[in-house]
Amino acid sequence: MRVLLAVDCSANLCAACVYDASAQRELGRAVLDLGKGHAEHLMAVIAEALEKAGIDYSGLGALAVSVGPGSFTGVRVGVSTVRGLALALKIPAVGVTTLEALAEETRGKFPGRAVLVALDGGREEIHAALYDEAMTLRYGPAVATLAQMTEMAVADTPVLSGTLAGKIAAAAGGSFEFGPLAATADIAVYARLAAGKEPGEKPHPLYLRAADAKPQAGFVLPRVS
Repeated sequence: MRVLLAVDCSANLCAACVYDASAQRELGRAVLDLGKGHAEHLMAVIAEALEKAGIDYSGLGALAVSVGPGSFTGVRVGVSTVRGLALALKIPAVGVTTLEALAEETRGKFPGRAVLVALDGGREEIHAALYDEAMTLRYGPAVATLAQMTEMAVADTPVLSGTLAGKIAAAAGGSFEFGPLAATADIAVYARLAAGKEPGEKPHPLYLRAADAKPQAGFVLPRVS
């Protein structure tokens, strides 16, 4: 049995799922709707998911984590925690983007359809990706304008998913079908996608724009030689 632990802190949820990749079934999960404070709760959430699955860390064969785009702090907490666990347990870790997870969850309800995922990136930016009928990535992940998203929606008539799906549908006009109108997918979707990936390089946060916080040059102290 190949057992995988998936973690998602990319949005308001702090979520963990234990997944049997061989049987393709969920063994246990824990989810908190926090908004903030992922760092303080993630290890407890993981422990609860493991307890519900009836295994401990030694029973894990791989790890998975949402790498964003999403909350800068949440993504960083999730990725750093999973990378630390992977190093300690000497097992591989796999990164899954929020965009592909939302597209996969949408595909479960609308098989054989193209999917356009659009998330609110702040500063009036749209973080987006377009997947074709075979779930092959055709655009993104990238920062896009509403005009670009509207053009794709009209040209490809995809199922729309993500927090800005309604805004794109309104701008494009016409009739569209919708997947999850959320900032992240169900935690089991991350686990299922990761189970189908070959481990490669260590997961890294997917930041599509620079962080809001920047150093204040006026307060930098002069170096003392």
